[in-house]
Amino acid sequence: MASLYTVDVYSGSDDSIICDPHAQGVIVKATQGTGYVNPKCNHQWDLAGSLGKKRGLYHYAGGGNPVAEAQFFINNIKNYVGQAVLILDWEAYQNSAWCNTNWARQFVDEIHRLTGVWPLIYVQESAIWQVANCAKDCGLWVAKYASMDWNSWTVPNMSVSTGAFGVYTGWQYTGGDMDRSVFSLDEAGWDKLANPAGAIKQEIPAPKPQPTHNPTLEAPSTANWVDALGDRWFEEKGTFISNCALHLRWGATVNSSVIAVVPAGTVIKYDAYSRHGGYVWLRQPREHGQYGYIACRDANTNEAFGTFK
Repeated sequence: MASLYTVDVYSGSDDSIICDPHAQGVIVKATQGTGYVNPKCNHQWDLAGSLGKKRGLYHYAGGGNPVAEAQFFINNIKNYVGQAVLILDWEAYQNSAWCNTNWARQFVDEIHRLTGVWPLIYVQESAIWQVANCAKDCGLWVAKYASMDWNSWTVPNMSVSTGAFGVYTGWQYTGGDMDRSVFSLDEAGWDKLANPAGAIKQEIPAPKPQPTHNPTLEAPSTANWVDALGDRWFEEKGTFISNCALHLRWGATVNSSVIAVVPAGTVIKYDAYSRHGGYVWLRQPREHGQYGYIACRDANTNEAFGTFK
């Protein structure tokens, strides 16, 4: 599997971390809350770029209004949208919304509304449940360390849970002298996360009217279950419109028998989703209590095979 090694930095990080030859990518702290901008962000961004490294930018959640924090983040990095992988840093410290299972969902929705990009979510392994309702759209950057003094680029041999996400896009496997991560994608995959459409303009589009909130979609927890194959499913009603020919199957695996090959523009009404086996799967209720299953998204790059309503 392709892999890409990164470091992440903030205002207190030494430039030598960015210059480390093992690091193929550099993820820079940009903002926190609605009042803090990393004073070294532009310098760290430029240094990483001058070394030819892939770049990401993260916002550290302060726990205030999630829409306002998303707007503050994008306002401060709008010239870099399309060049950087965007990330929400979800941690307990200085985050008044910690344990709120709706905060991250509102934040990522606003980022996507403003930019057309779904951000990754950085979170410790034990708190993945707090951001589980983002699993259909966002990739996971999970933190789990072998030890705080694992001062090595060797990836430790240990299991990492991924919860509703099914797979991780990135794993931060050590802190200590520097934060080291490995991402399960190549440089092209990184670019696709940063600019999924391949044509993001540098100007941020004018804000669109906010959709009316539906309280049933904002319940504090999502009904979920594990099926007979051991895959976790999350209840969600929605509509998916394919943008290419896809297989509709009797089971949520690529080995299941095909019901039909559906052309681009097919409308699929679904009632649940699961992220496993390299894809995000949707469950389509059919007559006589049966279900069809369709892959709607690449779970590693988050590339969607259509649009959602």
